[in-house]
Amino acid sequence: MSPVAAVVISIVVLIVGIAIGYVLRKNIGEKAIGSAEQQARNMILDAQNTVENLKKEKVLEAKEEIHKLRDEYEGELKARRNEVSKAERRILQKEENIDRKLENIEKRENGLTKREQSMNEKHKEIDAYLQKQVEELERISGYTREEAKHLLLQELETDIRKEASEMIVNIENEAKEEGDKRAREIITTAIQRYASDQVTETTVSVVSLPNDDMKGRIIGREGRNIRAIETLTGVDLIIDDTPEAVILSGFDPVRREIARIALEKLIVDGRIHPARIEEMVQKATKEVNTIIKEEGERACFETGVHNLNPEMVRLIGRLKYRTSYGQNVLQHSIEVATLAGMMAEELGLDPKLARRGGLLHDIGKAIDHEVEGTHVEIGVNICKKYKESWKVINAVEAHHGDVEPTTLEAMLVAAADALSAARPGARRETLESYIKRLENLENIANTTKGVEKSYAIQAGREIRVAVKPNQVKDDEVPMLAREIAKKIEAELEYPGQIKVNVIRETRATDFAK
Repeated sequence: MSPVAAVVISIVVLIVGIAIGYVLRKNIGEKAIGSAEQQARNMILDAQNTVENLKKEKVLEAKEEIHKLRDEYEGELKARRNEVSKAERRILQKEENIDRKLENIEKRENGLTKREQSMNEKHKEIDAYLQKQVEELERISGYTREEAKHLLLQELETDIRKEASEMIVNIENEAKEEGDKRAREIITTAIQRYASDQVTETTVSVVSLPNDDMKGRIIGREGRNIRAIETLTGVDLIIDDTPEAVILSGFDPVRREIARIALEKLIVDGRIHPARIEEMVQKATKEVNTIIKEEGERACFETGVHNLNPEMVRLIGRLKYRTSYGQNVLQHSIEVATLAGMMAEELGLDPKLARRGGLLHDIGKAIDHEVEGTHVEIGVNICKKYKESWKVINAVEAHHGDVEPTTLEAMLVAAADALSAARPGARRETLESYIKRLENLENIANTTKGVEKSYAIQAGREIRVAVKPNQVKDDEVPMLAREIAKKIEAELEYPGQIKVNVIRETRATDFAK
């Protein structure tokens, strides 16, 4: 309790005591007033004593509290002063460390500067020494620096070419192994699934006769019958000593077929004269046209190619009577379409597009005797005329490499065309064209730098090239083989592929005497 409160209490008690004394004095009377006053004075004294005691106690308590707070404050202040002192000591230590580090850094900088100066001086000495050495080497070798650099670059170029040649051989071998493996799997699968008979066509047809007397009737009086047949059909009738047979010769197979059918009908009918011959030729022409249409529809059905223009179907049927190197073009087109479709299925491409391009790739051969231009150009014009898609047109014009194929299906058509043409027995060439092709093949190799002589073997499927060993090194042989192969690809047309075998042989000859 504070001293002020104690004083207030004392005053209140005093007032209360006076009031009580006054009341007692009034009520009890004069007699009791004295006693009451005495009691009141006693009570006031007691109250004053009590108040003094309380005041002293409160003053003591207040002093104790003040001392206690002062001690706590002094202790906290002391602790904070200790912390500040420690922080100051740490800062001083850090400053000392920083000063020492700065001194060390300055010393190191001075040392580095001196070392740099020393190094610069040594570099100058080394450069001067190297310059002297270079001058001495130039004097000893007889080459200037640029000449020596040129020689070194030449040696490096030779080494790099050698390494590049080896890398090319290794990469080509790996690629060929993987590509050949995958190609063999696809082609073998396609061939196994589709195997067609190969029949070599000729330019003559033989008509059997019931007897040799029929030859005279076919010739007619003064040869009028045979002239009528030849005039109406455009083929040559060869009537010789062959027993019971007449040979029809002509390069147009459609005309030859019309002549054969007409002649067989005349033989069966027995009435052979110019008017009857003309009638039979007309019937045979209608019959051949019907066969052409049916063959075109059969080819489309067999290959699964639909929605073709009727005129294109008829042109496809005409290929039945067209041969190329002795190979029937219609059968070849069906085979190309089938093989291309199968390979497209194996590779996850569009088999319908591949079959369509394969069936139409040689359609130009149906009228190449009647229209100027190559069969590729004619075929492209036909496809454009009858609104075929650009993908089919590209397959037609790219199957002989005249243009670059823009679709994978076009590449498959070209591959299937080469595959069909390269089958054993599929094609035959005339002797003259065969010899000419082999001569061109050898000339390409012989005109290459470094080649001594070359021989075409395996019916033109392989060419062996002997090089001059003093002009061509071992590491240059693969590059030379590649160069010859590229020339053959650019200058010749051939079915399948041609193997280029380059041989380098060094011989040393001496005589013992």
